[in-house]
Parts: sequence; C-alpha cells; structure tokens
Amino acid sequence: MKNLVILTGPTAVGKTALSINLAKAINGEIISADSMQVYKKMDIGTAKVTPEEMDGVKHYLIDAIEPTEDFHVVRFQKMVLEALDEIYSKGKIPIICGGTGFYIQAILYDIQFTEQEIDDSYRKSLEDYANEFGNEALHTRLNEVDPESASTIPAANRKRVIRAIEYFHQTGEKFSIHNEREKQRTSPYNFAYFVLNDDRGLLYNRIDKRVDIMMKAGLLDEVKMLLAMGCKPGMTSMDGIGYKEIISYLDGNISLEDAVELIKKNSRNYAKRQLTWFRREKEVTWLDKTVLKDDRQLLDYILSQLKEKGII
Repeated sequence: MKNLVILTGPTAVGKTALSINLAKAINGEIISADSMQVYKKMDIGTAKVTPEEMDGVKHYLIDAIEPTEDFHVVRFQKMVLEALDEIYSKGKIPIICGGTGFYIQAILYDIQFTEQEIDDSYRKSLEDYANEFGNEALHTRLNEVDPESASTIPAANRKRVIRAIEYFHQTGEKFSIHNEREKQRTSPYNFAYFVLNDDRGLLYNRIDKRVDIMMKAGLLDEVKMLLAMGCKPGMTSMDGIGYKEIISYLDGNISLEDAVELIKKNSRNYAKRQLTWFRREKEVTWLDKTVLKDDRQLLDYILSQLKEKGII
C-alpha cells in the first residue's frame, strides 16, 4: 500500500508554509488540492505559493492550466494520479495540500467519476437558470429531486448544487445515495490526513488582513488583465472568491469598498464550510494551533503521527 500524506484546513490558516517544512523533513513533494491555484496568471486572488516560498520543493497542479479552461473533479483526479506516479517513481512521499475537501476525498477513496457524467449543454442550462433566477432558486430545484443533498450542500456552492442536479438528471439516482455509497469505500493508500485549524477569531482576522494585502498587491489590475485576455463571468476560474466580487464592481453593480467587504465575508463563510466538511470526514487528525503554538511543535507532532502510521 502506497504512502500518502494530506494536509488541509480552512483558507488562510497557514497550510502552505507548514507543507513546505514537512516536505523538506520527509523527502516529500507537494500536490496542490486548490481548485484556483491550478490556473496560470491568477496569482494574487488565489494567494498562490510563490517560487521563493516553495524553497526548492517541487509543487504539482500549480500554474497548470489556462484561466479560460474548465476545471472539475474528473480533471483534477487525472492530473493528481499522474503526479502521484511521478513522485512515487522518485521514491518520495506525496503530500496533498489544499482546502478543496471534495477533491481530496476523490483521491483518497479513489471515487469513480466518468467523463460522460459531464454534459455541457445541460450544465449550461442550469448555470443560465441560476444566473437568471439566483442560487436559491437553483437550490430549490435540487431540493425537489434530492432533499438529502440539498440539506448538506449550501445554495452558495453553485458548482456542487449543479453537480447534484446533473447527476440525478443523468442517472435517475440521487447524488446523496451515490455519495453515501462512495463513503463506504476504503482507501487504497496508507494515509495520514491532517486538518490544520486555529481559533476562529484569529482565523477571521487573518482572512480579512489577507484580502487587504491582495488589494494592495493589485488584485483589481489582475482581474482587469484576466478579463482583457478573454475570461468571462461564469467561467470556473472567474467564479472564484475575489474574482467574482471584483467583476461585480467592474460591472458597476457595487462599490469597490463593498466588493472588498464581500470578498472578506465570502472568504470567512468559505472557511466555515471547509471546517464543516472536514469535521464530517473520517480518520482525520486535527492540528490545533491554539495548542501546537509554533511551526516546530506542529511539525514534530506530524512527524510523530507519520512514524506511528509507518509512513516514515
């Protein structure tokens, strides 16, 4: 059974620095499980890891595709499996690091998706419906066919709502039943799954500060540049937090000040949803930054857990 380390947690909790220290300590390489850092030219709004921060540690799925391309779990899985093969062939340990819990689950339990599950015309009709009537109206449609999924997927997570409706449309089976079946799968990996967390107030302050830093670093110009090169609202890349709010400002719908506040609010809500997801996952080890107060303590604790599992 091949070894695999997962390091995740809410946005802005400090995963990047810790993952790089860990990779150095265990001869590892890092695969990003971030659905936005995969895009080229989207550096500021995604708080993308810089080459300097990487400090010689190889990263996969960073700057891998154009912002005009679609990115979904099937494509993520394919790219990660290729990266895993490369890392194992070097005798190194892969570390999956990022905050997209559904993507991590797809790798960890080898969840089966097929390309034909993606029907562009039907998906577009659902997106058009949401654009015209709003996310809540779309969520109501999900509730009509699969109330179990509707109770666990928030209306704000348009992508997952569409995925669940789409699955029912194509298979006649509720997405919740599919997910329940997939949850029973066992992992093909000898894995350690760490969730980094911090005091909520500290985390929210860090999120707010990070957004201010993004604005100073030129997020507005980054979005203008992406729109000029052909990116449009509704594309997967432009649906990311930080991008859609700035587009709303550029379209004249809200003030810049309101857009910045909305980015902060949506980022905090996203962090909340991420933590809810990770709490539902089985076999996770929580890393509490209020207890393990510095990087050294965090790293030592992770290494002790990896020894216990026979990963190192």
